[in-house]
Amino acid sequence: MLTSPRRLLVLDDDPTGSQCVHDVPVAFEQDPELLNNALSSPGSTCFTLTNTRALDEDDAVALNRSTLSRFLQAASGQETPLHVVSRSDSTLRGHVIAEPNALADVLAEHDIAVDAFLFCPAMLEAGRYTKDNVHYAVVNGEHRRVEDTDFARDATFGYSHSNLAEFLEERSAGQVAAENVLSISLDDIRVGGVETVYGILRATTNRQWVVVNATEYSDMEVVSDAVTRLESEGHHFVTRCGPSFVRALAGQQSAQILDPRDITIDQNRGQHGLVVVGSHVGLTTEQLAEVQRRGGLTNIELDVEKLLDPDQRENHLAQSVSAIREHLAHQDVAVYTSRTLISTSDPAESLRIARSVSDAVVDVVSRTRSALPAWVVAKGGITSHEVAHRGLDIRLANVRGQFFPGQISLFDPTEAPEEVRTCPYVVFPGNVGHKEALADVIARLQAATR
Repeated sequence: MLTSPRRLLVLDDDPTGSQCVHDVPVAFEQDPELLNNALSSPGSTCFTLTNTRALDEDDAVALNRSTLSRFLQAASGQETPLHVVSRSDSTLRGHVIAEPNALADVLAEHDIAVDAFLFCPAMLEAGRYTKDNVHYAVVNGEHRRVEDTDFARDATFGYSHSNLAEFLEERSAGQVAAENVLSISLDDIRVGGVETVYGILRATTNRQWVVVNATEYSDMEVVSDAVTRLESEGHHFVTRCGPSFVRALAGQQSAQILDPRDITIDQNRGQHGLVVVGSHVGLTTEQLAEVQRRGGLTNIELDVEKLLDPDQRENHLAQSVSAIREHLAHQDVAVYTSRTLISTSDPAESLRIARSVSDAVVDVVSRTRSALPAWVVAKGGITSHEVAHRGLDIRLANVRGQFFPGQISLFDPTEAPEEVRTCPYVVFPGNVGHKEALADVIARLQAATR
């Protein structure tokens, strides 16, 4: 891979985008000083967690605009090239059209014209890849077009096309015509190489969407090298991608897999950890069941119906917090929201319910953190963000590495309250990992504690 001086600012719409990189900072806030300090040197990468997948489109656009605008103002005079990444879900959920356009609008206000949006949703380790412009996901060992998965039936971000050109037309309500979407095919990458990809991207202008096909990291590395050459010539791109392409753009070529010896547990903390499960996807429920089957943890359920009832909410939270604190003194604790999903056909109401439950989970963690759990695992993308930022008050953390290749990151808090800075924090997305992955992560943390 070519070495690039680019600074990589990654606006991550949930905290799972850094699963494929290591030794990079992750900011849970959009403080421009925090971001500029993290991106002060050429070749640096920093994630900032916007959590915009949990927001409606207008709020997501406003946060993207504000984050980048304030960053650029604070970075005035910085000459090292900046590449902005809108990092999102590898199963195509999120504000896929609105967020890149919001970032391009801000760049235009600073006299930077975006030539193209690079669209590369791959997350190879989780079985999400693009071939012949069609995006696939491996579900229970079966390679499926994403339109044939539960992800496509998401209450807020559902879709009906796996061909990414058609998907972009669908999600843009026709503003992006499928016939106008360019493609970098696997043949372009593997036969034509950097020169062919360079030629395709060099011809782009006026925010043209470009689908990046990829089934291997080497595919993305070729595209990244072409982007590096073009950026040195003054071209500008905004990337919309899953976790894998960030690794190529950041110039990293290997994973940092953690074993118990790599995980430091502060001896001043308690001897038992806390697992927080908010995700409701089917895989999470299976993984939680495996944790319960193995035993060794106290299980505490947060009843969603009680959390949504104003007359029962506070009493239920207080009882749950008291039980968690009591059991942490003697045993690891798993706290999880009840598995019966309360759904609605109204996307706005669906988000309201999700926020109310998320607020309750955050409240539980905030009231529990002074018990000094040895470690914390948060299961679910939005859950991971909210627990870290609002439950533990983490402002900045460093990605130590992952428990499995490209999956499940360990964060070391670097800017956080004193009782949190020594607490290893595990970001475990809801829709990744095998059936036993959550139980295996807990076992590795237990071994580190011992």
